[in-house]
Amino acid sequence: QVQLVESGGGLVQPGGSLNLSCVASTSIFSDYNAAWYRQAPGKQREFVALITSAITTNYDLSVKDRFTISRDNAKRALYLQMTSLKPEDTAVYYCTLPSLDIWGLGTQVTVSE
Repeated sequence: QVQLVESGGGLVQPGGSLNLSCVASTSIFSDYNAAWYRQAPGKQREFVALITSAITTNYDLSVKDRFTISRDNAKRALYLQMTSLKPEDTAVYYCTLPSLDIWGLGTQVTVSE
């Protein structure tokens, strides 16, 4: 069973940046599309960004041009670079291998003064 562990969350002021990481426990990570989702308090989990095994990317409109998803298969790692952060970006961020329905435990991102 593949395990995913996120890191890099924290508290940042509006307009700031954060870099999230997710490391997979096995090398099969490279064979699958990987994605970031987020869940704000009182809201449903929502899609943020996806990167395919062929390194094509897709973003939710709310984060397009602010967030960048990338992966390093040699390190079994998934990344999310977040810039120009807004208070509405506050959420727990999860990495996932969607086709396997495998999720990490999440990392909290809080954007506040």
